Amino acid sequence: MSWYAAADTWLLGAAAVVLTVAAVLVVARMTMGPTMSDRAISFDVLVAIVISGVAIDAALRRNAENLPLLLVAALVGFVGSVSIARFSPGSDDVEVEGEDEETAEEQP
Repeated sequence: MSWYAAADTWLLGAAAVVLTVAAVLVVARMTMGPTMSDRAISFDVLVAIVISGVAIDAALRRNAENLPLLLVAALVGFVGSVSIARFSPGSDDVEVEGEDEETAEEQP
């Protein structure tokens, strides 16, 4: 085993440890979060951590069999974030029934 392979394994292991600590902290934030936005952001970060963990596993095993899993996880994270942002109560894009009539009356 060359020094390059040993350094590669050590660095990927260290990255896995850092991701594990980050995942524990994100799950703690997800359970403590007082608002839905905190939980949504925590979920998005957790998906990114899972993607990174799968990528580290693929690098350690030196195979690309996990690539479809990475793509699906990235798609789920993106669609989940967009859905939460679109349909959250504080979103500016969501139209409330009767809002147009109220704003029309307020304008001179």
